[in-house]
Amino acid sequence: MLFIGKYNYLTIERVTSVGMFLSDVEGEEVLLPNQYITDDMQVGDQIKVFVYLDSEDRPVATTQTPKIIRNEFAFLEVKDVSEYGAFLDWGLIKDLFVPFREQPKPMEIGEWHVVFLYMDQKTQRLLASAKIDKFLESDRLTVQEGEEVDLIVWQKTDLGYNVVVNQYHKGLIYANEVFQPLEIGDSLKGYVKKVRDENKLDISLQKTGYEVVEPVAKQIMEEVKNGKGFLGLSDKSSPEEIYQKLKISKKIFKKAIGGLYRQGIIKIADDGIYLIEED
Repeated sequence: MLFIGKYNYLTIERVTSVGMFLSDVEGEEVLLPNQYITDDMQVGDQIKVFVYLDSEDRPVATTQTPKIIRNEFAFLEVKDVSEYGAFLDWGLIKDLFVPFREQPKPMEIGEWHVVFLYMDQKTQRLLASAKIDKFLESDRLTVQEGEEVDLIVWQKTDLGYNVVVNQYHKGLIYANEVFQPLEIGDSLKGYVKKVRDENKLDISLQKTGYEVVEPVAKQIMEEVKNGKGFLGLSDKSSPEEIYQKLKISKKIFKKAIGGLYRQGIIKIADDGIYLIEED
């Protein structure tokens, strides 16, 4: 069985004037056009190809790397629009179609959108949708608190930023916990901060807990020593100042300097942190 919209490992069966025919274990064949054939490909070889549908909705193989695969999300540019919908650049010869019904607002040429690639059951065609919410799963949770996850930023709200978590779940990064520039379409790492009712996920861009406080404390001490016993940050500094200097949140910063203070290593003043010299 060929997996449309996904990578397939297929065997080269025969060579024709239009290209090579590849087959799966069940004997189903698909054409790899001449333009993708290289000199090292031989009959009997198994190769990795991406299978999609051509302009006549026939399965075709390519060795090109698409920017999105079926049942996943990606950030793509609008190349064209028509009376039927929009067309996105997904790295292949045939552009990816987004019907108007799958656009929260009409797309325009040159715009970038986070979209989901799916197989439309009615037409059996690969389509993209910018209606992200309906493709995210919350009933079956596959992550847990503290776990590192992959994120795609897809929407800014009054609360913060909605993100796609591990290509599967919806998560939220609260605005007051963002201390770095974030843009729609950004792909980055994060951490599951909390699992709330109905499997809603609060996401942090930094680790939480003691395992991150200890290395941060060491980082702060290095900065203090580099500053000849002084660092111009304190618990009264703004979150933005702390992030600009140390790339950490104010919450983690306060935990780290609190631990150093209790150990008698530093003194915290309004203008910054001072190293306590040993007698």
